[in-house]
Amino acid sequence: MRPQAYLVALAVASLCGAAAAQPLRWQRYAIPETGASVDVPTTVFTSDAGQTETGYGRRFLSFDRRANLTVQSVPNDTGDTPAGFLARKKPPSDIVYKRVTPRFFAVSSFRNDNIWYDRCINCVLINYPAVEKRQWDDVVTRISNSLSSR
Repeated sequence: MRPQAYLVALAVASLCGAAAAQPLRWQRYAIPETGASVDVPTTVFTSDAGQTETGYGRRFLSFDRRANLTVQSVPNDTGDTPAGFLARKKPPSDIVYKRVTPRFFAVSSFRNDNIWYDRCINCVLINYPAVEKRQWDDVVTRISNSLSSR
């Protein structure tokens, strides 16, 4: 019997301006049920907003509630490959960045005044204001590169 596979999702919206002005502190967050873990900037996300609605994980908010972060694992019962998972999600046709490997896919584009970035099989979904792109570049890179599963 093969172990249960999970997709991990991390969603971020809007970097808090006050937190962006100070050095970021990071803490490793792990989903106990799946072992997926990721570095979270605790300087930005200071409030625990509770469990996610589906799968396993938690949601975090900035002190001013202008930003949120969701870390989530959901079962991958179909055993999708990164390419298969991306195709099944029917991504928008206006994707600006797309990379598909045997281990993950990464896609990014604009929606309204935000940039969204998704890196999946174990997923990191990040949304942030396009005008704050430079402030978010290092944060997005660290979150994306730190995502792991056991």
